[in-house]
Amino acid sequence: MSALRRLAARLVWIVPFTALAIAACEHNPGEVAPLAAITVSPTPVTLATGTNQQFTAVGRDPAGNVITITPNWSVAAGGGSINSSTGLFTSGTLAGTYTNTAVASVGSIKGTATVTVTAAALALITVTPNPKDLAVGGTQTFAATGQDANGNAVSVTPTWSVVGGGGAISAAGLFTAGATSGIFANTVKATSGTVSGYATVTVSAGVLATITVTPTPITMATGVAQQFTAVGRDASGNVIPIAPTWSRVGNGATSSTINTVGLFVAGTTGTFADTVKATSGLIVGKAVVTIIVANPLAAIVVTPNPSVLQVSDTVTFAASGRDIGGAVVPISPAAKWFVVPSMSAAGTIDSVSGLFTAGTLTGTYTNAIEAKSGSIFGFATVTVNAIPPVGPSLGAAATHGILAGSAVTCAGAPGTINADVSVWPGSAISGFPPCTITGATHAADAFGQTAQGDLTTAFLALAAMPCGTTITADLGNTTLASGVYCSTSSVGVTGTLTLTGTATSLFVIRAASTLTTAGNVVMGGTALAKNVYWWVGSSATLGTGSQWQGNILALSSITLAGNVTLVGRALARNGAVSLNGTTNTITLP
Repeated sequence: MSALRRLAARLVWIVPFTALAIAACEHNPGEVAPLAAITVSPTPVTLATGTNQQFTAVGRDPAGNVITITPNWSVAAGGGSINSSTGLFTSGTLAGTYTNTAVASVGSIKGTATVTVTAAALALITVTPNPKDLAVGGTQTFAATGQDANGNAVSVTPTWSVVGGGGAISAAGLFTAGATSGIFANTVKATSGTVSGYATVTVSAGVLATITVTPTPITMATGVAQQFTAVGRDASGNVIPIAPTWSRVGNGATSSTINTVGLFVAGTTGTFADTVKATSGLIVGKAVVTIIVANPLAAIVVTPNPSVLQVSDTVTFAASGRDIGGAVVPISPAAKWFVVPSMSAAGTIDSVSGLFTAGTLTGTYTNAIEAKSGSIFGFATVTVNAIPPVGPSLGAAATHGILAGSAVTCAGAPGTINADVSVWPGSAISGFPPCTITGATHAADAFGQTAQGDLTTAFLALAAMPCGTTITADLGNTTLASGVYCSTSSVGVTGTLTLTGTATSLFVIRAASTLTTAGNVVMGGTALAKNVYWWVGSSATLGTGSQWQGNILALSSITLAGNVTLVGRALARNGAVSLNGTTNTITLP
């Protein structure tokens, strides 16, 4: 066969084989290529706790061509949760890096993304339990939990302190109640950085431990009456109210009598240990009584002595007879009562009953009250004080922690108003939530209008009070007694201002223009925050961290700069009340 013929024969076989091979390699347009890989994005991603991230998944064939897929989403390594259909991921509360945790899968083909969860900024510390009641000497371990601005949990290791008395607290939050009973508002403080949380503690007297009966010992004549009293105390010496059962015990006591309120009448003569007995439950108190035959009356003891009253107050004096040895003996004839003529300004007294009515001229009247039987007499001293001034009635405004004229705003959570909040004639109340109001809310309604009217009345009443002392300097690091204090310009408090007095002491501090604070107010003695009035001719600003006491009545606006504790009220006639920063708390006094 020639070379030409051999070549032709080979082409007969080669051409069909080549065509078959080419046909085998061509892709059928109706056939879907297999899924080879899934890519999840974004990855890696960093999220704050409690936030969302939408993941997407792209499928590809072996040649890298995009293939439409509908994956199933899941979480493989923690860090949060994911919507199985949409791929919307929500980070959890535990910070950390979670490698390949977001998974998109189609059959056995998977794609993953890595998530790093970071703790959000601390915005709120909540102290629990709050409030807490404890007996004197009782203990409670307080706990602090942190949250970010969205309410997500944030780990916190606080510094514990006590800011308002009532006890002491350890570094671990173990609070031990002190020996003084009372309500200690926002006294337990947990702090981390610039954020603080508070809890209120009420300390109550403990269980009854002792009963003291007075007078003891006492010597009395037969037939003489003596009023005994019983005082109950707990183990720390705090007084506990009791209503004891009175009885008479001991040899010879059967001839004496005692009634249900402790009035004892002496019987047979002799010395009787534990003759008078006061009982409450299992606790007993006793008194020793010596009963003698009456000797002649030698002296008269007048009680109370001295007696301190306010103008026009009344008190009933009592007279008790004594023999030459000091024993109680009857007064016969009954004593008559007089006001010594040279002390007539002290007041008047009923000659039979001993009911005394104080006069209007203040002062101390030594031995002004006389009880006389025959030639025997006794005296008592009287001090007449002026009636302390009374603060104005706040009317409907009294239930408010905040009352504003134009608007109320809480710009920095958390903020807590443990009272009513109203605005009139404005209507804007914003920032609640995330800030909290525990009372009622009124915006441009009749109640708000009434409260504003009562606020105006109180504001004008305070303005009309005669000024007792003019103040010109900063009040920080000073102590003020009860009175009306006035400034012709502004009032500042840098440091600590102590207001000291009794439960009826009134404190009025008037600032013709502004009140600006960078310090604290502390109540001394038994003075109460409810009797403190800050009258402000324009606007008041409580600086960051101020621990404030009293009612603020401002013509214009009131601002709490942040981390402010106000035991009182923020009452603005015309302007706004604004809570800026974080952790502002207002509690009624």
